[in-house]
Amino acid sequence: MKLAAAILLTGLSFTCLAQNKPGKANSAIVIAAKPMTAADSGMVKQLFFSALREKTVENTKLAAELFNRILQIDPTNDATMFELANLEKAQNNYPVMQNLLERAVTVNPNNEWYWIALAGSYEKSNDLDKLENVFNELIRLDPSKPDYYYDKANALFIQKRYDEALVMYDKVEELAGPSEDLLLNRQKIYIRQGNIKKAISALDELIMVNPLQVKYYLMQAEIYNTNNLNDKALAVLQKAKALDPKNGLIHLALSDIYREKNNIEASYDELIAAFAIPDLDIDQKIRIILGYVPKFPDANAKASALELSRILTVAHPAESKAFAIYGDMLLQSEKISDAKTAYKKAISLDNQAYSVQEQLVRIDLGENDLDAAIKDGENSLSFFPNQAWMNYMVGLAWQQKRDYNKAISYLRTATVLETQDKDLLSQSFSALGDCYHSLGDNKNSDSAYEKAIAINPDNAFTLNNYAYYLSLRNERLENAAQMSKHSTDLQPNTASFEDTYAWILFKQKKYTEAKLWIEKSLQHDKGASATKTEHYGDILFFLGDTEGALQNWTKAKTQGGKSPVLERKINEKKYSE
Repeated sequence: MKLAAAILLTGLSFTCLAQNKPGKANSAIVIAAKPMTAADSGMVKQLFFSALREKTVENTKLAAELFNRILQIDPTNDATMFELANLEKAQNNYPVMQNLLERAVTVNPNNEWYWIALAGSYEKSNDLDKLENVFNELIRLDPSKPDYYYDKANALFIQKRYDEALVMYDKVEELAGPSEDLLLNRQKIYIRQGNIKKAISALDELIMVNPLQVKYYLMQAEIYNTNNLNDKALAVLQKAKALDPKNGLIHLALSDIYREKNNIEASYDELIAAFAIPDLDIDQKIRIILGYVPKFPDANAKASALELSRILTVAHPAESKAFAIYGDMLLQSEKISDAKTAYKKAISLDNQAYSVQEQLVRIDLGENDLDAAIKDGENSLSFFPNQAWMNYMVGLAWQQKRDYNKAISYLRTATVLETQDKDLLSQSFSALGDCYHSLGDNKNSDSAYEKAIAINPDNAFTLNNYAYYLSLRNERLENAAQMSKHSTDLQPNTASFEDTYAWILFKQKKYTEAKLWIEKSLQHDKGASATKTEHYGDILFFLGDTEGALQNWTKAKTQGGKSPVLERKINEKKYSE
């Protein structure tokens, strides 16, 4: 038997032991016995066997009642205490279980099973001051059993009583002979004590006994490396590499050593070798790739991460996460088409990889591939219908295809699903405002815009669109002007925003200011917008510059303006609505 050594305790005294550590209060348990008649003894036996029978058929409630009746008759019945303790353990009632076991060993200190159960209880309750004494009692009961010394040694190790632990390990070896566990545990102590020479010696002994076990070479190299003995670490790892050239951990360790020795090329070569080994944990490899990301302004770091992620897909061709990280690195390297291919492969391997699906649809939208965005997005929603961002993006794609009713369906779903992401909510309501406007539903359009602005008063695009649509209807021009001006403050030198503000000023008959802002818009416009040029002509007309107005209306026509109103302005040489 080996008790778990993660939780270790010291110093409990019982009545039967009559000993405490110096300076510690006596915590003896006193159990008062009472004279037993023959009838009492007979009743106890009958109740005990009845309780055992009920326990066997898992009628634990009745079994516990019967055991407790026994203790009312015979408070010193240690076997009953032990059985009750087991019932309490099954109910996870550890404090009561522990109390019963402490009473049982007090009555019968020579029952090995009671002490073993009590040790388990102290481990569970993390009672470090009591467990060591339990091991002392177990050693007293069976001094030839090495497991008890081993458990006590582990208890002493946790308490950092290293020299005492080493004595116990020596006793284990005396009884059971040398073992790998003993050598490893001693080596850990030597490291904790800072005795590098002995720690290395312990590993030398292990290597001598197991010359083909490369894990010992790795441990030894780690000790050397931790203590700045890189050359010795390198020599040990090279021996290990000769023994097992396909061991990924060896290549990773060598990569670390070469990097610390500033041999970057050799370090990277070892990484390449490690990544090509399928047995090496993929998550460890991914963590290494992600370690390059903060260095991405450096082109070499980006190229290294990309190559490692490519190798990852070769070594782990059935792993979705390998292709997902490869897609991420391709995207970082602006290889968009290849990134899409990698993401699609990742999804084909795992259709539950939602984050990959979202990234794919974002790329579709970025490339203005609306059909792909709808196809990939709706496929994702078939698995994840409650993802707000995906509903928003599919709605956006339908909006851009001018199927406004379908767009509204997805966008409204996004607003219902999302409650915390203010950015998503604002964008969704803003898009709803655009869709309703396109359908001529001004009431719902205004309501959606108002909600978008209430959530994010600094959403420049919402402010601009709402203001422009109000101006087209010649409604609430003062509010429209305030919103439009705010959008230009938020994003200065944006031609479309400046044009909107100029148009609203025009509607307010503030022609001089309107001329100032339309000229700013034309200055910043890189698309030769016919609408902006036409607006400039409108403003000039009301400033009395008919010739300038006609020149700009004519120019707007050459830029692609085709409206009947524009034709009438040119033909009649005057403003027309």
